[in-house]
Amino acid sequence: MIKKDVIIVGGGAGGFFAAINIAEQRPDLKVAILERGKEGLTKVKVSGGGRCNVTHAEFIPQELILNYPRGEKELLGPFHQFMTGDTIEWFEKRGVPLKIEDDGRMFPVSNSSQTIIDCFLADAKKYKVEVLYNHSVKKIETSFQEQSGGYYFELETTQGLFSAEKILVATGSNPKIWKLLENLGHTITQPVPSLFTFNIEDERIKDIPGVVAKNVEVQVLNTNLWSEGPLLITHWGMSAPSILKLSAFGALELAKRDYRFQIEINFIKQSFNDCLELLKVLKQDLAKKSVYKSTQFNLPKRLWHQLVLASQMDEDTRWADLNKQQLENLAGQLTKAVFNVDGKSTFKEEFVTAGGVNLKEVNFKTFESKKVKNLYFAGEVLNIDAVTGGFNFQNAWTGAYIAAKAITKSI
Repeated sequence: MIKKDVIIVGGGAGGFFAAINIAEQRPDLKVAILERGKEGLTKVKVSGGGRCNVTHAEFIPQELILNYPRGEKELLGPFHQFMTGDTIEWFEKRGVPLKIEDDGRMFPVSNSSQTIIDCFLADAKKYKVEVLYNHSVKKIETSFQEQSGGYYFELETTQGLFSAEKILVATGSNPKIWKLLENLGHTITQPVPSLFTFNIEDERIKDIPGVVAKNVEVQVLNTNLWSEGPLLITHWGMSAPSILKLSAFGALELAKRDYRFQIEINFIKQSFNDCLELLKVLKQDLAKKSVYKSTQFNLPKRLWHQLVLASQMDEDTRWADLNKQQLENLAGQLTKAVFNVDGKSTFKEEFVTAGGVNLKEVNFKTFESKKVKNLYFAGEVLNIDAVTGGFNFQNAWTGAYIAAKAITKSI
């Protein structure tokens, strides 16, 4: 039996961040990370296309929480304790400056996730955190300590037995660990995918992959789910922030529908009637011109072409020749085009799920379990997830930092 003061289960972003902060604040403690893989920080490595989207340039807690479909209410207090600015400062102190991109995402100036990984590995070494790879946790057992009024932990891994006074679980969406936590008395909200793109087969978009509509409104029909932002047409359907936000906030509802539903897209963010009136003016002003060739509303040319053809006209139809039905068809395609979604695809390597430890069972002042004293959490092991853009990492940094602070004060 190998004895440690604190054991971190999971060698990802939250696990390393917690371990380093514990060891830095309390060099006298024996801290170990148990990682099931042959290397850790794999999600950090692939995030942001290999650049690592560390956080997002949103500095007001009340605004930041709006990016969390699950965890919004619970994270408000924690974000007042450790926020985006604190993350930036933490990395800069360690020689890893971050930069803000136009869309608010923040990356290391180096543009390489390896910079973040190197920073964590160097600090773990500096503060004598023991990182043990190929250690998959098979069992967690507790024994109550009268003296401290809390639990003592024994962990069985594929490589041996460990014991610790405190443990922090930062394993992300790991069904095996959720099962172990369930055995300790926790309730697990069943996981469903959160960030995904929509599979759509439709003549209007079949031949125009790569086209981006810069600002659209998308609604899932027969629900209150809607979002806005850029929309990317892909070889398999649709993606980009407007779709990914919808997939995150609609994760539970869309899973219930088995990812078969209809969306309505307003490509120009105008009402049907306003659009129709504008088209009538264009019918007069551009009378002799081809509708197909005179792109309007700042839409990408290829998208305009497809919407025109879908409105029962051909490439030679002139504005002057449009009848009432064709004008209404075009207004409909522009402001309320309906598409059938038939399935989902994973968004790049951003594996995110909705689900995990029930948030009512966690004290968000310390990220300690309310069910098992001395057991802490960080990151997506909890039923917290966010839209794309660095928000999931910010949740991991915040939870890990606050838990580390609570652990160092109570041991």
